[in-house]
Amino acid sequence: MQLTFASYNIHKAVGLDRRRDPDRILAVLREIDADVIALQEADLRFGPRTSVIPRQTLDDYTPWRAVPLNQRPDSIGWHGNALLVRRGIEVVDAAIVPLPTLEPRGAVRADLLAGGRRVRVIGMHLDLSGLRRRQQLRTLLGHVGSCPQPCPAVLMGDFNEWSRHGGSLREFAGPDWQVLAPGRSFPSRRPIAMLDRIVASGEWQTLESRVHHSALAARASDHLPVTARLLLPTDTAA
Repeated sequence: MQLTFASYNIHKAVGLDRRRDPDRILAVLREIDADVIALQEADLRFGPRTSVIPRQTLDDYTPWRAVPLNQRPDSIGWHGNALLVRRGIEVVDAAIVPLPTLEPRGAVRADLLAGGRRVRVIGMHLDLSGLRRRQQLRTLLGHVGSCPQPCPAVLMGDFNEWSRHGGSLREFAGPDWQVLAPGRSFPSRRPIAMLDRIVASGEWQTLESRVHHSALAARASDHLPVTARLLLPTDTAA
């Protein structure tokens, strides 16, 4: 079973030209054409936290649907985090994941049924504080371990981690996790930092990981999207 995962901080759909343009974000997502997408900064910050991408637009004009979290009627996520899945992939369960934080941060989780296997996916936007990031990742790893049955997992999002291998990424030390570094994704015009990451559990084989650096993506947000194409070998299936 192969799935393509993507993570994209869409900066509330405000591009480098300071225009809010959700259609431009959707155009970038179509360029990526991933099966599962984690979005950060997908909602407006104040008021009812309205989604910057209307749910009806997703339903009518894209191959994805937002994982239902039922937190706010006009939002597709929680604390700006949202998960989109390609239609045809079954969502078995979904929930918000509260994180220890001083900032408006959070994470969202979906359990998907793909290829007959339950897969746990978490999208996140971590804190600016290194100490908080480590605490948040420990919380998320505990949440992954609470899956009712052993299941492959993928964690992705804006880690806000400038270190390439150290810092909060040390929480993934050992053979159980593989931290993918698709490349520099921030700032989008001339990226210098690998803030956006995808982390896969040991069951997956990485076929490809990269930063999507198209002309459109360089203008649509202050981050570039990152993607990973992962294979779950059939001999690990339950």
